[in-house]
Amino acid sequence: MPGPQMNIDQKIEREVEDIIRELECPKHFRCYRSGFKDLCPAEDIGVNLFLECRDDRPEQCKFALLMGSSYLCQCSLRYYIFKKLKK
Repeated sequence: MPGPQMNIDQKIEREVEDIIRELECPKHFRCYRSGFKDLCPAEDIGVNLFLECRDDRPEQCKFALLMGSSYLCQCSLRYYIFKKLKK
């Protein structure tokens, strides 16, 4: 449990590291290594734990799930970045 002296950046870093430990990413966590600058495009659709994938080639992503005519992003790290960091 984070102590009271832990700042928000340290808390986010720890949460991101916890998520990364649970994932296998074919892109080798490019989003994280770029300081959250190299992110795949995604949009909030109001469904908990899912974003709409706006990538040009979502079918090539292991985290993309075809749902009707759209792809949903199932990446827990991408969801965290979107919700927590507003990116």
